Amino acid sequence: MACADIDMDINEADVAPRRAGLRESPLVRHYQATELVPDNKGPLHDLLQKQPAVLGSLQIVSGLLSVGVGILFAVTQEMKQSLFTLFRVSQLTGALFIIAGIVSNLLFKYPVLLPVSLMVNCGCIIVAVVSACLISVDLAHWSTENDQHLRMELLELLVLGLEVFLSTILCFWFAKEKRAKSP
Repeated sequence: MACADIDMDINEADVAPRRAGLRESPLVRHYQATELVPDNKGPLHDLLQKQPAVLGSLQIVSGLLSVGVGILFAVTQEMKQSLFTLFRVSQLTGALFIIAGIVSNLLFKYPVLLPVSLMVNCGCIIVAVVSACLISVDLAHWSTENDQHLRMELLELLVLGLEVFLSTILCFWFAKEKRAKSP
């Protein structure tokens, strides 16, 4: 919204003198800003224009999907059957991405959480890469008797890829903003 800092008094020099005996229509006056005052930009204005909360919400949804897949695996598979189930890969990554999404969403209200959000998203990338390696080892040693579990592990691998992609974008934006803020 544009603001102006001008004098709003009516100057008599602007009023046209009336002639005696002539009836004139009333003069319509309006004021126009001559100088624009720039809007105050809040903290993280440029970053918040990129809508990191949308990516944070996607992180929350993909984290919930990961937790759901992990619960399904925990119920239908024995603990020693795969590394995916043994290390609770899906529940761990899902919980981390839910936390990362919540922190990314809170940036609008609490800009001081920028370094925390950067660290959490970097940690999520590391955990997701390790989890993808564990799933890859499982897929390499897979027996053909459990095709449903194979498909679910592939789904989890794709969800991990999405989560890493989202976190990488957010880390890039957050690091760029952090560098811009530092003296």
